[in-house]
Amino acid sequence: MLLATDNPRHHLSRLLAAVLLTSAAATTTTVLHTADLHQGPIPALATAATTTTAATTAATTAAAAEPTAAEPTAAEPTAAEPTAAEPTATELTVDLTVAGDPRGRTAHARGTAPAQALLTVPAVVDRVGATATHTPVTVLVRSQDAGSWRDLVPSTRLRADVRVAPSDDPSRHPSAAALLTAHGPPHLLAPPDLPQRAAARLRSGLRAACDHLPPDTRGLLPGLVVGDTSRLPDDLADAFRATDLGHLTAVSGANLAIVLTVLLGSAARPGTTTTDADGVIGTVGRGGLAGRLGLSLRTTAALGTALTFVFVTVCRPDPSVLRAAATGLIGLLALATGRPRHGLSALAGAVLVLLLADPLLAHSYGFLLSSLATAGLLTLGPRWTATLRARRWPPHLASAVAATAAAQAFCAPVTILLAPRVSLVALPCNLLAEPAVAPATLLGFAALAVDPLSRPAARFLADLAAVPAGWLVTVARHGSALPGAVLAWPGGLPGALLLVVVTVALCWAAPHLWPHPRPAVRDSTGHTRFGRRRRRVLAVLAAVLLAAVLLRPPALTRIATGWPPPGWRLASCDIGQGDMTVLPVSADSAVVVDAGPDPKAADACLRELGITRIPLLVLTHFHADHAEGLPGVLHGRAVGAIEVTTLDAPPGERARVTHWAASAHIPVVRAHRGERRTAGPGLSWEVIWPDEDAPAADAPGPNNASVALLATVGTGPDPLRIALLGDLEPAAQAAVLERGPPPGPVDVLKVAHHGSANQDWNLMAALRPRLALISCGAGNPYGHPSAHTVTGLRALGATVLRTDRNGDIAVLGTHRELSAATHPHPPRT
Repeated sequence: MLLATDNPRHHLSRLLAAVLLTSAAATTTTVLHTADLHQGPIPALATAATTTTAATTAATTAAAAEPTAAEPTAAEPTAAEPTAAEPTATELTVDLTVAGDPRGRTAHARGTAPAQALLTVPAVVDRVGATATHTPVTVLVRSQDAGSWRDLVPSTRLRADVRVAPSDDPSRHPSAAALLTAHGPPHLLAPPDLPQRAAARLRSGLRAACDHLPPDTRGLLPGLVVGDTSRLPDDLADAFRATDLGHLTAVSGANLAIVLTVLLGSAARPGTTTTDADGVIGTVGRGGLAGRLGLSLRTTAALGTALTFVFVTVCRPDPSVLRAAATGLIGLLALATGRPRHGLSALAGAVLVLLLADPLLAHSYGFLLSSLATAGLLTLGPRWTATLRARRWPPHLASAVAATAAAQAFCAPVTILLAPRVSLVALPCNLLAEPAVAPATLLGFAALAVDPLSRPAARFLADLAAVPAGWLVTVARHGSALPGAVLAWPGGLPGALLLVVVTVALCWAAPHLWPHPRPAVRDSTGHTRFGRRRRRVLAVLAAVLLAAVLLRPPALTRIATGWPPPGWRLASCDIGQGDMTVLPVSADSAVVVDAGPDPKAADACLRELGITRIPLLVLTHFHADHAEGLPGVLHGRAVGAIEVTTLDAPPGERARVTHWAASAHIPVVRAHRGERRTAGPGLSWEVIWPDEDAPAADAPGPNNASVALLATVGTGPDPLRIALLGDLEPAAQAAVLERGPPPGPVDVLKVAHHGSANQDWNLMAALRPRLALISCGAGNPYGHPSAHTVTGLRALGATVLRTDRNGDIAVLGTHRELSAATHPHPPRT
């Protein structure tokens, strides 16, 4: 993937430069349009303003692009995996000012490492030693030090001991010049200022008012209102991203627009000018509370400005919030001076001013996406609305579909740079969510404002807000649960450009597939009979095709992809750096050995195999790369029991497995050497390890406690013999052979520990496999599989297949006629 090698900031700055130039062109058009149609500035001043704007655009573009050229392109340590000692890092004592709220997150597990709780704190370094500076950074705090950092409020001044390394992960730290790893608690230099203390009090009050709500709603409502996602469940956050509803928890222009609409009213109210193709979003009139109270234009603008500053303080000055606030302030300035409010002019002016004030915003995906979404709403939105209404769509539905589609069309190519996927449910999910956003936001803001006066009243308002917020949760969870909700897409700049081409092609083709009614042969309603029949047929075909893509029934998927092949006896799933093996019992039932590191990948593989029932799930040991995908295996499937090893280590991951099993009411049993089981007429197995009688010193550690199986697959006189060795290392492998009887020879071997160099070759010689399967992730940091192991297996006469190169692997045939099929695919994670 290009994202792994290219620096996405280069792509981001290029795209932002293009947006700036487009905005400048739009500003030119609207300024001249204003001069001609609204008796505004004289043409000479309009021309001068146009020239100045274009020049400023060029200067800002250059300023925004310049820092990007200096960015390092080499891979650096990321926040997900802080290291104890890095040769390129520098230890310093710095004075810094907290610039945002500390945010907790869970680092993705790698290999045997359990998930880690981390804290990230946006800050600005004010001084390094005797040198004054003003450098935005992100401070990473490990879990053991998080207690002293978690409750910090923006504007707090601190002194901290840190280790410095360049930040090369713009998706996580878009406006940070460096990543600082904190060591120990900070020393307070100055408390936060009064506005930030008041904002923190309001935010904590909203959280307290939501404490009694269900976990999903409790986590979502503060995020929806003020962008506080500290309690948003990880799986719900994933669901919002999969359905492209993540913008709801990233406070943006929509939130501010809802608040200002209460004050100013809608631009589409009677007597005002609606948004047109040129971006006119209102006239000098106003409605809302201001209109009802008869407030003057200047008073209304002053109140709107004060409300905007309060909004930014409470919701924090994130890039998308700043863009929305700047655009709104320019509109309020136009209101105060009695001039028309032009959307494109306000957007272009806001982008230019903010980038001149802070060129590092050119590195912010949030800022770019907010600008693009607004540009889409102001340009394509009105035209697409008119097009749909001309085709007899209801006005409200046409407006909603056009606005959502326009924002998606502008933003989707940029999101490819962040994650190479396209959400196929984004449009319907956004449409379903739209009616609930405004009520939930307004009721949430009401709870926020009322809490300092009355906590019971705030709780009551939070209960009311929980109803529409619960609907948003339902839409996100059900939308993301559809098998075809997300489509893998090429990554990097080529993938973004490909999506632009596809979007333009669809926009060109849509009018031809759904034309205006022909002027000839009209019926009594004014429509042509042929046109109506054609539209109905197209609508039915589109609905059937969309249902097939989203639901992906296994029978249809098998016809389309040829996977899994008929008669498969074993499947090794490509789930990244981990293990997951599937032994079929029937068409929709299988015994699963290990769950891999990622729930989405595990669920996707089982879904493609058509597995809905699992009589037994075996977790060979409690390392994250074998057990963390358990929720994905359980998702939508009936699981009879979970069998685990005899060693409860590591305890954290073991506790997570126990919790997941208890939540799903699934019994957990222990595996013992010598245990024999069957599942259906064609699958039986024996547990050949662990041995509770083996001294711990002979084979210590979770890897050597892995459950190892010797399975027989198939009926008749010619079944397959399969050995699954978990992550056994040489000490335990040697003990398996010593305690006999010899487990080999076998037809198929799942090589231990992802093909690492730690193998007991006496056991390998005894097994003498004909086919060796290695499950490992592409580009994994451990060097798996070892070239020495691959060479040794081939020397024993084995054919070696590996998931990092071959994708999913299916074993077919019998002992006499053994074969394998592979299924390459884009990464599922």
